[in-house]
Amino acid sequence: MIVLGANVAVNVVFWILAIAIAAAAIGVVRSPNVVHAALFLVVVLAGIAALYILLAAEFVAWVQVLIYIGAIVILFLFGIMLTRAPMRATGDLDNSQRLASAVVALFLFGVIAALMVDAYGDKEIKLNSKLVAVGNTHNIASAIFRDYLVPFEVVSMLLLAALVGAVVIARRD
Repeated sequence: MIVLGANVAVNVVFWILAIAIAAAAIGVVRSPNVVHAALFLVVVLAGIAALYILLAAEFVAWVQVLIYIGAIVILFLFGIMLTRAPMRATGDLDNSQRLASAVVALFLFGVIAALMVDAYGDKEIKLNSKLVAVGNTHNIASAIFRDYLVPFEVVSMLLLAALVGAVVIARRD
């Protein structure tokens, strides 16, 4: 339900982002070129980061950009290039199960929509200043770099070891 007033701009931006994300997600699945599919994935992940900004969760939005777009997609592209995978499908990957998959997809969409309407209905979710302060970047950064500094550093060392291992495996060729 679109609320008239100050939230009209937010609703318009949300629907523009939702349509762009859905179109790019279809592009990820339908693209015959692997690199193009990865680039469509960048659009999807950037749109999700924009939705996080719309929800006043700027820290999560930047994590989305840095980790998913900056690292995961680049890892996909390096994986595609290092394995010398064919850029296009070599054979016909289509089958006769399109109708069955469309029926299952519509059924799942209906179930999820019914659950969302049942759970939220006509309720308007408002972000008050107390809720926004909990997800504030300062509070999250303080928790990460004070309370969880050792696990944060352990994960960064693990990722560094994985990167070095990937380079060693790739260089054996």
